[in-house]
Amino acid sequence: MSVPAASPPTGQPKKAATAAWIGSALEYYDFFIYGSAAALIFPEVFFDESDPATATLLSLATFGVAYAARPVGALFLGHVGDRVGRKKIMVFTLILMGLSTFLIGCLPTRAQVGTLAPVLLVLCRVLQGISAAGEQASANSMTLEHAPPHRRGFFTSFTLSGTQGGQLLATLVFIPVAALPDDQLLSWGWRIPFWLSVAVAVVGYVIRRKLDETPVFAQQQASGEGVARLPLVVLLREHWADVLRVIAGALVASVSTIFTVWALAYATSDSVGMSRSSMLWAGALANLVALAAIPLWASLSDRVGRRPVYLIGAAGSAVAMFAYLWAISTGSYPLTLVLGVVAFGVLYSAANGVWPSFYGEMFPTRVRLSGMAVGTQIGFAIAGFAVTFAAQIAGPDGADWSAVALFTAALCVPPVVAALSARETAKVPTEELGERARREASQPETVTA
Repeated sequence: MSVPAASPPTGQPKKAATAAWIGSALEYYDFFIYGSAAALIFPEVFFDESDPATATLLSLATFGVAYAARPVGALFLGHVGDRVGRKKIMVFTLILMGLSTFLIGCLPTRAQVGTLAPVLLVLCRVLQGISAAGEQASANSMTLEHAPPHRRGFFTSFTLSGTQGGQLLATLVFIPVAALPDDQLLSWGWRIPFWLSVAVAVVGYVIRRKLDETPVFAQQQASGEGVARLPLVVLLREHWADVLRVIAGALVASVSTIFTVWALAYATSDSVGMSRSSMLWAGALANLVALAAIPLWASLSDRVGRRPVYLIGAAGSAVAMFAYLWAISTGSYPLTLVLGVVAFGVLYSAANGVWPSFYGEMFPTRVRLSGMAVGTQIGFAIAGFAVTFAAQIAGPDGADWSAVALFTAALCVPPVVAALSARETAKVPTEELGERARREASQPETVTA
């Protein structure tokens, strides 16, 4: 018995995009207020103030801890999402991220409970990482599967627009907080951004609870084949090559972590001396430009294909990071502002806006969430620790920006290779996505004389 191709209910593509946007905004508001705090505040609040360099290194390492937890979360949440649906995972991840972020704002400091303070901080950070592991993969799958076939790039880009919106919101919240006198900032001021996440979580929960499951997933459940009993086994048996492509492609996220965390710490260090507020404003403007650039790049990919747009972003970011970090080293704020907007707001947005559709279209419905979750989170785990590696290779005074720029550029090479080796999928019908790889994996090898 064949099941006719499903079509999205009226209004569902927009609802799915809105749900993805606000959920991602919360997830990455939470994620990046942590990054800002790890660069500016946590070294003094949770670590040993007598050794500032080591305290900063340890604080930045806790930022990477969530990325280490993400592959573990991806294995579990990807499996569940391909078994029971995208909607349940989207609701679960929203609640988990909101709760873990609120708890960070309630933690005692090192001065109050000693070494227990950083231990509790790391535990909350692990919960953030598990949540993030399922958030983007489920939101991307939901929007891609609800979207009209000829506009999948545009609609899935709302997940990443939400990411940029969350970063922008996190930055704007941190600007007045960072301007507080140090005694107020380090005692209670830093907690406010973490507590505010509850409001966004409530709004996101209401929207996601009203969202329908995707048509192609419902079709998969109704078909004779049904959902995969063990999605990870199917994924690794039939789509391992695309999983490797996604892992390599996800390394492009190193550009974001270096820009938002390491560059912020470097610019406000004694060797450069820019103010916290000015650098936060630079990040806010870059994210504001990205909000407009992401859907434009994604719409372009619906016309010309995913690969060329993605390659512009990955290769352009490798070059632009040299210019941006050099600008910071000069101490010129106007130059830093302009090149930061070009590097992060414009060029990085090309890859950032396209990867949700590009990666998701590599897999069929039955393993899409697993494929995106596992592939992206392994790559993101490496990207998350890029900040820690950058802090080490920047030298004892943390001022070797050229080494960090070279390191970031090197991490952009695997994404370029992955994109060049991938199939172009922009014009493939949604029901047929990933089937070519599956057929190739199931066909026995033939030997020709």
